Amino acid sequence: MSNRFMIAGTGSGCGKTTITCALLAALASSGKSVVSFKCGPDYIDPMFHKKATGIESRNLDLYLMGESGVRYGLARHSVNKEISVLEGVMGIYDGLGDDSFASSNHVSVLTDTPVVLVVNVKGLALSVCAVIKGFLEFEENNIRAVILNNASEAMFPIYKKMIEDRLGIPVIGYLPYIPEAQIESRHLGLVTADEIADVKEKISRLKEQALSCIDIERLLEISHAPDLECAQDFLPLTQEKQPVKLFVAKDKAFCFWYEDNHDLLKELGAEIHFFSPLDGQELPHDADGLLLWGGYPELHGTALENNRSMRYSLKSAIGNGLPVYAECGGFVYLQRYLTDLQGKTHEMLGVLPGNVKMTSRLHNFGYYKIEAQRDNMLCEAGSKINAHFFRRSISDHEGDCFKAVKQNGRSFPCVVSEGNIFAGYQHLHFWGNPAFASNFINACAAYKKRELSKS
Repeated sequence: MSNRFMIAGTGSGCGKTTITCALLAALASSGKSVVSFKCGPDYIDPMFHKKATGIESRNLDLYLMGESGVRYGLARHSVNKEISVLEGVMGIYDGLGDDSFASSNHVSVLTDTPVVLVVNVKGLALSVCAVIKGFLEFEENNIRAVILNNASEAMFPIYKKMIEDRLGIPVIGYLPYIPEAQIESRHLGLVTADEIADVKEKISRLKEQALSCIDIERLLEISHAPDLECAQDFLPLTQEKQPVKLFVAKDKAFCFWYEDNHDLLKELGAEIHFFSPLDGQELPHDADGLLLWGGYPELHGTALENNRSMRYSLKSAIGNGLPVYAECGGFVYLQRYLTDLQGKTHEMLGVLPGNVKMTSRLHNFGYYKIEAQRDNMLCEAGSKINAHFFRRSISDHEGDCFKAVKQNGRSFPCVVSEGNIFAGYQHLHFWGNPAFASNFINACAAYKKRELSKS
């Protein structure tokens, strides 16, 4: 038997991340070897998980990774860990459109993972029983217990008796409202963990509350689950490893990526190194490839513009043929100009001729299947991969190498792919089509060979 559980909720904002971080910190402090996961495409919640445990948190996204990918990811990263903690996304049944496909519940049922349902009791008395009853009976599920959020010490015994007497499901604890542990939000979600000076103190406060207010022993009993097989052939890596050095932009402006993407690239032979477009002087000269993931370049436009030596270095390297993969924030950085939410325009790299403007709303938000309209650095025409789009900016140079199609039929052109450049607003999990990662490594190896031949 394995030990794992999912913290799922009645909806966004009910307290899933707060309670997940509280429990992760509590388990880690008790000496448990714990690993965490986040359902869905979110980048920020896993950063808070890592602050609580000290190790990388992984995503389990059924749309981007497929059912086999989710099972493989959970099994692979749970090896040699005493307990695995999964955090759900949105409400437990919320999936694609009006379906529960790719929902937290789908992940739970697929992986035989017990669920603890988080219920925000603010403004509720007996009606909380009706809310929980609806979730228990709506679809097949693995809900095994309830934790109450925003409950007071005085009211918790009343809620507990009321729920257990009427519904027969255990209520294993609560968290009160903790103002000093609240986390701010911004236009793309929560402020990132590294931006909060006292994040460790906030998580420590949550840990102490969890140890005091949640029955950890009962939680561990609930977490017993069947073992998951780790299918070693899920990623069919048939080619030989090609030793290349990939440099990844990493700082406050660029911080959104799936760690599994790096793992896959490493398995293909890559060494992963990091550099900062904000604070570094130049891209190291031994780079064989460049990864510009997403983030918040719009919050650091002046600093990015003023780092002229880095901009010159990157533009020169890409102009010399260095393969670059960029998505969302990294795609914005490649373009000529960025106008931020205050209306100030900043000069970016100018590798692409586009002008980017931040807006007050999301554009083309959600999951799409993207299909190559012509051959490019990462795939042949007709190749497909699932993608997630989440951005509040538009560009007059968004590309047309791919066509993005949503489940409801809505479509739009996307991705600039010209020679050694693959860039767009898409967010990809390479496990959805490992050939994309393999072909990027091939391009980097070819560039390395070409550069070596010059010396």
